Amino acid sequence: MASSKTLLIVYHSMTGGTRQMAEAARAGATQETDVVVRLLHASDAGPADVLAAEGFIFATPENLAAISGQLKDFFDRCYYAALDRINGRPYATMVCAGSDGQNAVRQIARIATGWRLNPVAEPLIVCTQAQTPEAILAPKQIGSADLERCRALGEAMAAGLAMGVF
Repeated sequence: MASSKTLLIVYHSMTGGTRQMAEAARAGATQETDVVVRLLHASDAGPADVLAAEGFIFATPENLAAISGQLKDFFDRCYYAALDRINGRPYATMVCAGSDGQNAVRQIARIATGWRLNPVAEPLIVCTQAQTPEAILAPKQIGSADLERCRALGEAMAAGLAMGVF
């Protein structure tokens, strides 16, 4: 039997929305028994975790039209250690945004391009419409339809890894 592959889901969440999305992706991915799924907070993930994974899901809130500082810190800590060592591995992006999430998507895509990762899904953006300081800072509750999209992304990533599609 071939050795199992690892899907690494790295996330940061301030108000719980991105955490719910990442957990839903993990739930979907764990349906694939031939894939080890690791869900790590960005502050806990490091270069060894990146190097040990065959695929990635990066999940972040969009803060001030950018990825979160903690996800940026993760990339800063891991970037050079992984450079030219993870070329071609698949990745997907999930963003919990108050308005559109596109700048966070672009930032992750630029970093992934530098790592020479292969995007295998359209970025998944959940827009909460939080536009006031109170709404932005309030705990989020992601709806079931959006959580199902996240679950399906995790399931597809794990299935693709298990089947050797990517």
